[in-house]
Parts: sequence; structure tokens; C-alpha cells
Amino acid sequence: MTSRFPTGQMEKAMACNPEEDPGVGRKPAWRRYLPLAIIATGLAAAYTAGLQDYISLTVLAEHRDALKQFVAEHRVASALGYFVLYALAVAFAFPAASILTIFAGFVFGWFIAGTLTVFAATTGAAAIFLAARSAFGDVLRRRAGPFAARLADGFSKDAFSYLLVLRLAPVFPFFIINIAPAFFDIKLRTYVAATFLGIIPGTFAYCWLGQGLDSVIVAAAGREISITDLVTPEITIAFVGLAIVAAIPTIVRKFRARS
Repeated sequence: MTSRFPTGQMEKAMACNPEEDPGVGRKPAWRRYLPLAIIATGLAAAYTAGLQDYISLTVLAEHRDALKQFVAEHRVASALGYFVLYALAVAFAFPAASILTIFAGFVFGWFIAGTLTVFAATTGAAAIFLAARSAFGDVLRRRAGPFAARLADGFSKDAFSYLLVLRLAPVFPFFIINIAPAFFDIKLRTYVAATFLGIIPGTFAYCWLGQGLDSVIVAAAGREISITDLVTPEITIAFVGLAIVAAIPTIVRKFRARS
């Protein structure tokens, strides 16, 4: 049986309809996985260099006077350096966000530190989100089962509210929330907006804790300091309350849809 389309017209029709050919419009494997490979390499290099040994509250306590003096003498350079360092730490999934935020609150003050951290964290989170979406997003969505597909559909329809709740209440580690939305069909601008707004309360709370670190250092009396020395039950309850408030619009919409 011969086709009723001339050969040239058939080629044009296939070119205009990429869904007919699964290979059309897809990036080569090496291009999809390259950003994630760079992140994994950078994270391995950071651990190999022993950076985790220098980012702790104990180190901050030991060098607090030198750090404050350096920042006072190089205010602009220190702020820019902190912004880049924090964005890279988030982008490479290096588990130091809380400690760095407290560092910043201690040396810059809560307001400047909070402002720098919110922008830097959003920048780094967007970078790792794009890398994960490039590597895994399309593959997982195509192979997802019915339940996962319905979950992804529900998440994508109200992505801003869902992600905002996850950001407000730090139930899961920061880097997991950075990557998980890449498995759903979420637009970058939605991800950035929810991330930016959602991390503001927690960021400024940690910066405020960092600003008052001197009293904690005195109270610790030479023992090793941890984040649990800074986080109070009142702070935890406040985070949970913020998450509940953010979840109310989503809950209301669910009940209205059922009724």
C-alpha cells in the first residue's frame, strides 16, 4: 500500500509533530545528566577537602572575634563572598545551610544576614532544581504509575501552596525539598516564588538566633555547641503555626471541590 502523501510532505508532517517520534526534542543523555554530574563532583570535592570540619558552631565560637573584625573591615566583599558561598552550598547540596545562616546572623546582624541568605538560598535552590529536572523529571513522569501520576497532577495544579507549606515548616531537610519538586511538572517561576517567600520566616529566625550567639557561647562554658542549643520550643511551634496558616487555602479548596 502506498502512502497518499508524497515523501517530502510526510517528512514535514513528522517534523511538525514531535510526539510521533519519541527521539525528537529530547536532549542527549550526557547533556541531561551533566549538571547533576557537576553537582555530585563538587559535593565530593567539598567533603574530600574537609570543608565540613570548618563549618560548625564550635569553629564559629573559637574564631568569632577574628570573623567579626574581618567583616567590619571588608563589609561589601564579605557580603558578596557570603552570598556566593551560600548559593554554591545550596546548589551543591552541601548540608551547611543552617550553620551558615547562623554564621551570617552573628557577623552581619539579623537583617542584612536574612536578606542575603534568602536571595542566595533561592538562587542555589533554583540551580539544583533545574539540574534535577533536566536529569530525572521527564523520565520519572513517563514511568510513573497511576498513583504517582495522580499525585504529580495534584501537586502541579496547586504547586505554589504545597511548596509554600513545605518551605514554611522545615519537616524535611532543605535539600530534599529543593530536589523533590523537579519530579513534578512545576514551572520555575512558581518554584522560585514559593521558595523565596516560604524560607523568609525560618531564615530570619535563624539569623536572629545567630545574632544572639554570644550569650549561648558563654552559657555553653567551653563544651561543643550544636543547633539544639539555639532552637527553642517556641521557634518550633511558630514554624508549625505558619505552615498551618499557609495550608488553609489548599484545604478550603479541597473541601469546596468535594462539595
